[in-house]
Amino acid sequence: FKPLLHTEKVTTVYETEERPLVPVLAAMEREGIQVDRDKLSRLSSDFSQRMAALEAEAHEQAGEEFNIGSPKQLGEILFDKMGIEGGKKTKTGAWVTDADVLEGLAAAGHDLPRTIVDWRTLSKLRSTYTEALQAAINKETGRVHTSFSMAVAQTGRLSSSDPNLQNIPVRTEEGRKIREAFIADKGNVLVSADYSQIELRVLAHMADIDALKSAFKEGLDIHAMTASEMFGVPIEGMDPMVRRQAKAINFGIIYGISGFGLARQLGIPQSEAADYIKTYFKRFPGIRAYMDETKAFAKEHGFVQTAFGRKVHLAGIKSKGPQKAFAERQAINAPIQGSAADIIKRAMIRMPEALAKAKLKARMLLQVHDELIFECPEKEAEKLIKVAKETMQSAAGPRMDLSVPLEVDARAATNWADAH
Repeated sequence: FKPLLHTEKVTTVYETEERPLVPVLAAMEREGIQVDRDKLSRLSSDFSQRMAALEAEAHEQAGEEFNIGSPKQLGEILFDKMGIEGGKKTKTGAWVTDADVLEGLAAAGHDLPRTIVDWRTLSKLRSTYTEALQAAINKETGRVHTSFSMAVAQTGRLSSSDPNLQNIPVRTEEGRKIREAFIADKGNVLVSADYSQIELRVLAHMADIDALKSAFKEGLDIHAMTASEMFGVPIEGMDPMVRRQAKAINFGIIYGISGFGLARQLGIPQSEAADYIKTYFKRFPGIRAYMDETKAFAKEHGFVQTAFGRKVHLAGIKSKGPQKAFAERQAINAPIQGSAADIIKRAMIRMPEALAKAKLKARMLLQVHDELIFECPEKEAEKLIKVAKETMQSAAGPRMDLSVPLEVDARAATNWADAH
C-alpha cells in the first residue's frame, strides 16, 4: 500500500494521524475503565421488570398473547388482525416491522407500535450493555477493555467493539444510568472533555458562513441565533420549542435531512418541515452553495475530502435511485464529520506529551466521537481539565487554519454520567 499513499496524495494523513495514533490507542485499550458490576446487575433486573410490564401491556393492546420478539407475529397482529394502514411487505411477503415503520405508526397515534418500540429499546440496552458489560469485565484487571478500530468508519471516525462503548444513548434516562456504572478507582475521578458543537463549527468554516462564524466567535447560543434568523424572533426570552426546532434543523442539515425526516423528528406536517428547510437555505445561502459544490466534486471524482486531505470514497455517487441519494448525503456529511474526527485524533496524539509535560498522572481511557475520557487522582482534576482543554482547542493547527474557535466543555466526577 505504501506507493499508493503517494499516488493518492494521502501520505500526510497517514504520517501525521493514522500512524502516530496506534500507540496512543494501544495504551488506552490496555488501561481500560472500571465498571460497577452491582449497579449493572440492578439495572439489568430493572430493565427486565419493565420489559415484562411492557409485554403485558402489548398483549392487552393486541387483544391476545403473542411473541413480542417475533417480527412475523407482530406484523400479522398489526396489519392483518388490527388492520392498521401503512404497512409494507418484503419480497418474501412478510410484513416489515423495523424501527422506521413502528416509529411512523407510533407518531400517527397507534399505541401498540409505541409499546413495542419501548420494549425493543430496553431489550437492546439490556443485552448490549447491562448484561454484556458484566461479561466483559477482565478477571485480572477488574476493568473493561474495549477495542478501537481505525479502519471501520469511512469518515475516519474511530469505532469501538467488544464491548462497543460509543453507542450508549446520550439523551435518555436509561443511557445516563448506564454511564453512572462507569466509575473511577478509589481516590481518583473521571474527567470528560467534550468538543462543543464541533461539526457545526467545522461547517461554518468549510462553507464560509459569516452569520454562523460571527455567532461562534461572539460565543452566542448558535441554535437561538439560527431560530432568530429563520423565524424573525428575538433571542431574549425565546420559546424553548422554537430553539429546539432550529437545533433539529442545524444538525439535520449536516446530515442532509429531508423534509420527511425533519417532519418526523419534530412531529410537524411535511409541508411545514419543507418550508423550514427552504427558509434555512434562504437565510444561509452559503450552505446550499457548499452542498451543491461538494456533490458536484463527488460526482466528478468519486470521493470527497476532509480539511486534512483524508479521502472518503463514495461508491454509489454515480448510481441512480435511493443509493445515489444516500451517497449524496454522505458526500455532504463526510468532509464535516471526517474533519471533526481528524481534529480529535490530532488532539489524542498530542495528549500523552502534554500530560507528561504537566507532570500529571492522568491517563486517557476512552474516546467517544467528540469526547475524551480520562482518569486521574482527585487533586489533579483541575490541572488536567486545563491541559486537556488547551490541547483539544489547539488541535486543528495551522493546516486547517480554522476560522472559528473550538470550545471544549470539561468536568470531573466519580462516574461518567456526572462528568459528561
